[in-house]
Amino acid sequence: MSRTPENRPRGPQVVVIGAGIVGCSLADELTARGWTDVTVLEQGPLPAPGGSTSHAPGLVFRTSPSRTLAEFARQTVAKFTSLEVDGVSCFATVGGLELATTPERLADLHRRAGLAAARGIRGEVVDAARCTELWPLLDGSRILGGFHTPGDGVARALLACRAQQDRATARGARFLDRHTVTGIERVDGRVTGVVTDRGVFPADHVVSAAGFWGPVIGRMAGVDVPLQPLAHQYAKTAPLPELAGATAEVTRPILRHQDRDLYLREHGDRLGIGSYAHRPLPVDPFAVEAYDEARALGRPMPSSYPFTPEDWAPSWEDCRELVPALRESRIEEGFNGVFSFTPDGMPLLGESPQLRGFWLAEAVWVTHSAGAARAVAEWMVDGRPSLDVHTCDLTRFEDAQRSPSYVRDRGCRQFVEVYDVLHPLQPMERPRPLRVSPFHARQRELGAYFLEGGGWERPHWYEANAPLAKGLSLPERDPWSARYWSPIAAAEALATRERVALYDMTPLRRLEVTGPGALDFLDRMTTNTVRKRPGAVTYTLLLDERGGIRSDLTVARLSAERFQVGANSPADLAWLTRHAPADVHVRDITSGTCCVGVWGPLARDLVQPLTDDDFSHAAFGYFRAKETHIGHVPVTALRLSYVGELGWELYTTADLGLRLWDTLWEAGRSLGVVAAGRSAFNSLRLEKGYRAWGTDMTDEHDPFEAGLGFAVRMDKEFVGRSALDPDAGPPARRLTPLLLDDPAAVVLGQEPVYVGGEPAGYVTSASYGYTLGRCVAYAWLPALPTGTGVHLAHLDGKVAATVADEPLFDPEMTRIRR
Repeated sequence: MSRTPENRPRGPQVVVIGAGIVGCSLADELTARGWTDVTVLEQGPLPAPGGSTSHAPGLVFRTSPSRTLAEFARQTVAKFTSLEVDGVSCFATVGGLELATTPERLADLHRRAGLAAARGIRGEVVDAARCTELWPLLDGSRILGGFHTPGDGVARALLACRAQQDRATARGARFLDRHTVTGIERVDGRVTGVVTDRGVFPADHVVSAAGFWGPVIGRMAGVDVPLQPLAHQYAKTAPLPELAGATAEVTRPILRHQDRDLYLREHGDRLGIGSYAHRPLPVDPFAVEAYDEARALGRPMPSSYPFTPEDWAPSWEDCRELVPALRESRIEEGFNGVFSFTPDGMPLLGESPQLRGFWLAEAVWVTHSAGAARAVAEWMVDGRPSLDVHTCDLTRFEDAQRSPSYVRDRGCRQFVEVYDVLHPLQPMERPRPLRVSPFHARQRELGAYFLEGGGWERPHWYEANAPLAKGLSLPERDPWSARYWSPIAAAEALATRERVALYDMTPLRRLEVTGPGALDFLDRMTTNTVRKRPGAVTYTLLLDERGGIRSDLTVARLSAERFQVGANSPADLAWLTRHAPADVHVRDITSGTCCVGVWGPLARDLVQPLTDDDFSHAAFGYFRAKETHIGHVPVTALRLSYVGELGWELYTTADLGLRLWDTLWEAGRSLGVVAAGRSAFNSLRLEKGYRAWGTDMTDEHDPFEAGLGFAVRMDKEFVGRSALDPDAGPPARRLTPLLLDDPAAVVLGQEPVYVGGEPAGYVTSASYGYTLGRCVAYAWLPALPTGTGVHLAHLDGKVAATVADEPLFDPEMTRIRR
């Protein structure tokens, strides 16, 4: 029997909080997928309810260091270009132009051109003459060049909201304005409804798309929303004679003058100018007035605060230098508009682990709105997005990164750095240090150079090893690849290969999984077999239902019902906890423990005299675990090596960490032990071809194309098995090892790779291989035979590379298994 529109399935009840660009896009995406029982609640009036969308200038630049954000922006442009209201397109494809007025910025624009090519975005670096041709109002004498992207432009956000509202409404959704949310109902850890000042709305799913009010909604649900609203200055000039007679809202490319933290766009015969140059202006989301209250205070909307001329003055002078036509003009109107920043500048997407059915679609700008909404809709309807979104997952922050002061400080810093030239290794300056290992005092004594990851202070090299670097023959690096690098890293890598080194592996996430059902649970959740006797360690994968790699794990069976799991992110804890049955307990033990990696051909010479247990290869083989003592310190020793050398990971409790370090250090003096940092570690792991989840592979990739088929046992059941087909033939794409042909060339990652002169893929990880004397890069490429020549974008040119066999170093594994 066919179904009529009246009796067809409408899907679960969904309530979306917020009818800004994200809420409207989400309603459209959900209803397009058959979930039509969608109610969108908005506290302000429609069609312009007064949030960030209502004042957004709409500039869409798609190029980003983040592949996810670039794809979100690409999808947003594609969708809005296809929408129109009353014959007016929701997107004006006028192009984008980013200017360079310093050599440093021009070099960065060349890197951005490489990012664009790697993301499939058309763009080119152009000279000053072309910049003034595209934007005649510019003073070309101040410009060194620009990056022109013809497909960028202006999103007409309120029109796009209306177009998507109309489409969603036609499918059954409803949009209700003047409904203020006052509470979130929940039962037994699951959301059941939304309470408003005009009644209760039952719900199977609730999505907070409330923008800078996200923390307010989150508190009602008992869910932490690490988001900091900040005010941002935007002004419009008086009409300019040079633009007189303009018949369109915008015709010239949208403009970025990032050297002065400015952007510009046309508004008919006027210019609109936004500035990030002023001091951060944080806003308390709990103190923002409702729409009517804001109007009563003389503000046009809650998200618009009074303009502060004193903050604007320096930016106005910079504008007048760049655009001489402004020297005789004035600012006619301006406001400080509120929008959202997170500690890492990325959106907050996904379902809360604390409250099932409660979703976040927060900290999303107009630029990424349709793409982010599509990802959330796919996640809700299909169980996962088609695009990797782990960098946006709301579970990504550590507990230590969620304090209100941390979120405020990092949010403000994100505002300051939004247009800065940022190196891929560059950490934020403060608040630091936040998390330190028990070895921190000794590391400082050795002159550790710290960078940060996950809140942890991580040594990248040690100045105490500088004498070891003297006399090394290393190629001279260009200024960019020389940043956050030292030749000391080479000395530490070679010392690891030749003698023995200590690595602080404390930031590696450690989970403890215990209980009568622990073995069955882990065997069902992971791809490799963990049904081994206590003392075994297994490298395995977490897959999603579509066979994508959620994470890679090392699972050590310490006793019949106790496992130590080496994981990657807080999302792993959330995933395992969500799926764990009642007789299994999963907890994060990272903060209460620490780890030293002892690696190198002399590792056994260092460790064996410190323990009564037999650490010989016969008694303590590769991928084995043993609970023992090192000196006075009880340790869990795992015979693993991610640098390709003999050695162990030694774990103990945090209170004994310093004693463990000192014991190993003292015993290693006669062997020439060194402390080594992450820079050397990364070089050594790439020489061995060891993957880094989140960088080299994500849930967009399956194990076979990622080169991890060895960790999959198709003769057992596991999550994602049905999506894998090992008999399908060779994968069409592969994570491919490359060796740069020029021994002096160095790339850092994210560069496009050209095959036959055409962009064919992109680099994931790269580092100079000091043992090999060449830079090693891994890249996602079509399946290519060994020996194939390719080219990588580098600065304003290209460097040659060759597809290689892996592992590049010690393919027989003789150094690890001795």
